[in-house]
Amino acid sequence: MRAIKRVLAVGAIAAPLVIGCAGLAAADEPSAHFSQSQFVANEDGAGEAGVSSVVSPDCVEHIKGWVWSGDEGVTGSFSDSGAHF
Repeated sequence: MRAIKRVLAVGAIAAPLVIGCAGLAAADEPSAHFSQSQFVANEDGAGEAGVSSVVSPDCVEHIKGWVWSGDEGVTGSFSDSGAHF
């Protein structure tokens, strides 16, 4: 049961990153982006950390965050800053 909770917690954070990358790939406008993420799942828990930056004619944005799920519960942090024109 803990393994299922861990996978769901990490999936909840990873899904927006995957969807965001797919949206960037489908964009017709010129843009620049960088994404990096790490994932771990083992007997101690499961977690994900990522950072992403985007520059396009419509926006400048930087996103970073992490989540960890273990025996003590779920914890994490998320930061997003940017400007949309």
